[in-house]
Amino acid sequence: MLDVIKHWYRQRFSDPGAVVLFLLLLFGFVVMYFMGRILTPFFAAIVIAYLLEWPVGRLRRLGLGRGPAAGVVLLLFAVLLVLSLVSLVPSILNQSTNLAREIPTMINRAQEVLLTLPEDYPELVDVTLMQNLLTELRGRLLGSADAILSVSISSLTNVAVMLVYLILVSVLVFFMLKDKPLLLQSMNRFLPENRELISRVWHEMNVQIANYVRGKVIEILIVGSVSYVTFALLGLNYALLLAVLVGFSVLIPYIGAAAATVPVAMVGLFQWGFTPPFFYLIVAYGIIQALDGNVLVPVLFSEAVNLHPIAIIVAVLVFGGLWGFWGVFFAIPLATLVKAVINAWPRQNALPDKPA
Repeated sequence: MLDVIKHWYRQRFSDPGAVVLFLLLLFGFVVMYFMGRILTPFFAAIVIAYLLEWPVGRLRRLGLGRGPAAGVVLLLFAVLLVLSLVSLVPSILNQSTNLAREIPTMINRAQEVLLTLPEDYPELVDVTLMQNLLTELRGRLLGSADAILSVSISSLTNVAVMLVYLILVSVLVFFMLKDKPLLLQSMNRFLPENRELISRVWHEMNVQIANYVRGKVIEILIVGSVSYVTFALLGLNYALLLAVLVGFSVLIPYIGAAAATVPVAMVGLFQWGFTPPFFYLIVAYGIIQALDGNVLVPVLFSEAVNLHPIAIIVAVLVFGGLWGFWGVFFAIPLATLVKAVINAWPRQNALPDKPA
């Protein structure tokens, strides 16, 4: 057994750079696991900095310094963000509150329809099973409705906290953009001289994360906008709220699309019943999801889609369970990191033991 372990260690850790990379990854895992909640503003600032690095680079090519370019881009981003929040948030909160108040009515109507199934199909549907299912569904939906109402009310009391976080994140983003070369140079001083393997993995992941963040924001905007136009043209209630939900559902590959289908179908069924408009809605929503998965995602994430769907789902479950929202958001880059480390990890044949 000891010989097997020794042989495996020589194959995997004979290169000092591999040992350094392993220790660095282990340190990052421990920090994120135990301090992830505290570092939430820092992670948000990193995401925004990656998003804004592209326009900053374009302004620098026009002759503007990094500091002024960072200031201009961040100011324009803040203006666009404030305008979007002022125009969208009140409507979203209002629609969320109205939808939460209508959920009990939706449940009662669904219960009336579902309870007729055992009468119409007594051999296929069990009455007890249907009642238990409805009870469980009622409890979960009413809990969601209470959560929506509590968030709508408590959001007014958290404005001061949100303002503090926005100011903190804005300052972090500005200095990340302004002093990016200095920060990278400072980080290099803490790394050993033998960092060829680390540099190779870092270069690949830096490009991957930058493309992923920009692509994911573009995907959210496109899917959300197309969904809103589709829902509005069909006359669906709560079109803006549902479109925002569908847009942000792309943060969770595969699982998010399935989860967003439930509220869209429920609202459509409650509004129209089993009539042609409801089926038009389902078909249109299916087309949106199909175009997103088969056209938009391959265009935006040509590198990331090389991962197998099972690997992506496992990454979402594992990293989401470890680090919550940020684990889900960075599930694909983290899975790509694992793949990059495995591909770059040196593999050498174990040296034969010297005779005693």
